[in-house]
Amino acid sequence: MASCYGVSKLFLILLTTSFATALPATKPVSSQVNSNSVLVALLDSHYTELAELVEKALLLQTLEEAVGRHNITIFAPRNDALERNIDPLFKSFLLEPRNLKSLQTLLMFHILPRRVSSPQWPSLSHHHRTLSNDHVHLTVDAPTLRLKVDSAEIIRPDDVIRPDGIIHGIERLLIPRSVQEDFNRRRSLRSISAVLPEGAPEVDPRTNRLKKPPPPVPAGAPPVLPIYSAMSPGPSLAPAPAPGPGGPRHHFNGEAQVKDFIHTLLHYGGYNEMADILVNLTSLATEMGRLVSEGYVLTVLAPNDEAMAKLTTDQLSEPGAPEQIVYYHIIPEYQTEESMYNAVRRFGKVKYDSLRFPHKVLAQEADGSVKFGHGEGSAYLFDPDIYTDGRISVQGIDGVLFPVEETPATEIKPAAPVFKKVAKSRRGK
Repeated sequence: MASCYGVSKLFLILLTTSFATALPATKPVSSQVNSNSVLVALLDSHYTELAELVEKALLLQTLEEAVGRHNITIFAPRNDALERNIDPLFKSFLLEPRNLKSLQTLLMFHILPRRVSSPQWPSLSHHHRTLSNDHVHLTVDAPTLRLKVDSAEIIRPDDVIRPDGIIHGIERLLIPRSVQEDFNRRRSLRSISAVLPEGAPEVDPRTNRLKKPPPPVPAGAPPVLPIYSAMSPGPSLAPAPAPGPGGPRHHFNGEAQVKDFIHTLLHYGGYNEMADILVNLTSLATEMGRLVSEGYVLTVLAPNDEAMAKLTTDQLSEPGAPEQIVYYHIIPEYQTEESMYNAVRRFGKVKYDSLRFPHKVLAQEADGSVKFGHGEGSAYLFDPDIYTDGRISVQGIDGVLFPVEETPATEIKPAAPVFKKVAKSRRGK
């Protein structure tokens, strides 16, 4: 917190010049309220940071009135405790203008409307009402006989003694429950509300009237944009997954569903390498959860551990290689073993889109099962329907799929020039 020597002069002037006007007219001004007041003593001690907070909280007049009516006891954290032992987020929360009420409550929680010195500690009751109408507990630690207020220890008892009050130095700031709850609500973004941006109204050129806005999308409806619009740009541009279309319409808990299917893979056995890539080596599990939350459906072709062990170092060492491998094994459709087998039985060969755009996964019937890929790089549907919940389908395969590399077309040799033969005239012979 910044130094407050310039503030202290203003604080001292306000205290010494406004004591007479701050008190109610019906009560006489006590002679104890002067430059020897306990409030002024805050500026000439180790508690100037607390004095600056009192000024920021606009509590000068309130404390002057309290001092004029009775003695007060201040439990004051020292400057070093306020500078080092406070969460920076909590400090910025207190200093925001809209949280003035919380700052006032916190400061008045440190003040008792009565005089309590250290010799009185053992004979006092435990509960004492503060100026914030909350209660603090004054206790004596049995083994060490140290004085405590709530959970804070009194490190400098009777540090400042004045005719109208007393200051005890404490080791840290006391935080009432109401202020902590306000901070938690603020930190969890419950109190933040934002206005969604809306485009300018459009005019229909045929009728010269404003176009009606499109009807709202019903809950649970599939997203309007393709899934590639909701995917992150890639590991080289954005490691964190990008939000998909539809923003606030989270009708599906995609994170929980992805976590559930990964646990199912681990319990099923034989797919630890695939789960490790999704969770530890990449952020694909988070991105898949975001996509499912936005309403998309996915089918995962999961290679087993035996197939993953055949991957070479060169295949995994290139930047983004694990992501690209997994992207080619994710189909943006919901397919089960039955639906895929029926499709290949009916159409012979089926090409499914993959998240590795624009490559497609070829599927065909082979030996009464579904075979994916081409030639030696093909894989069979080995463990069908490991996980199916209506949004995510996981099918175990016995190989790792790679898209077919496009080979350049063979060069066509230019044809030999064609010479037209013209028959010679035989006239006159």
